[in-house]
Amino acid sequence: MKAVTVKQLKDELSHKSANELKELCLHLSKFKKENKELLTYLLFESHDEEQYIQSVKDQIDLLFSEINTKNYFYIRKSVRKILTLTKKFIRYSKKKETEVALLLYFCLKMRGFHPSIRRSTRLTNTFDRQILLIKKAIATLHEDLQYDYQLELNELLDV
Repeated sequence: MKAVTVKQLKDELSHKSANELKELCLHLSKFKKENKELLTYLLFESHDEEQYIQSVKDQIDLLFSEINTKNYFYIRKSVRKILTLTKKFIRYSKKKETEVALLLYFCLKMRGFHPSIRRSTRLTNTFDRQILLIKKAIATLHEDLQYDYQLELNELLDV
């Protein structure tokens, strides 16, 4: 079966009643964990972005504390997993402020991680790539927010 375009879906959904839309959403949430997570964000967490950011930061803290530090292979694998989850939570929000805040926090955790990420070229490259993405995202924000986040970024890089 071939998927239809977003416009076709939008047109078809406009013909459905509220009850039918509710049933479609519930049916959709049964198929993939990400669909259920996105619905959870939209229904329960999107109204308080600061609380959402804090809950994601808490999850990042937990995942960094569980990293196996026996060798850099396990560290790299765990860091990639944490980054993937962070990016998924950023996609749910679609807000640049959330993206910058979460990526800055991720990089802060990487910077403070022991053993040092500087001993691994791949981890260093991952860190540097996220810094570039942060700079790009900061450039799209309002001037006041740009200044605040730029200060945080400079503090992170100066450490």
